[in-house]
Amino acid sequence: MDAVDVRALSDDQLKDELLKLKKEQFNLRFQQASGQLQNTARVRQVRRTIARVQTIQAQRAAQAGQGS
Repeated sequence: MDAVDVRALSDDQLKDELLKLKKEQFNLRFQQASGQLQNTARVRQVRRTIARVQTIQAQRAAQAGQGS
C-alpha cells in the first residue's frame, strides 16, 4: 500500500488499517522468533506501511489543528 492509497482512506479506515497492520506485525515477529517466517521482506513492508499511516494521521491532525 503506497501513500496515495493511504491518503484515499478516511480517518476511521486509517485507524482500522493501523490496527490490522500492528496485529500483522506482531504475528510476523512471533513467526520470526519461532523460526517459521517465510517472507522476511514482509516485516519491512509492514513496518513502512505503519509509518505511512501514522504520518498521514499526524498530518491530518496538524491540519485540523491549524484550521481551528
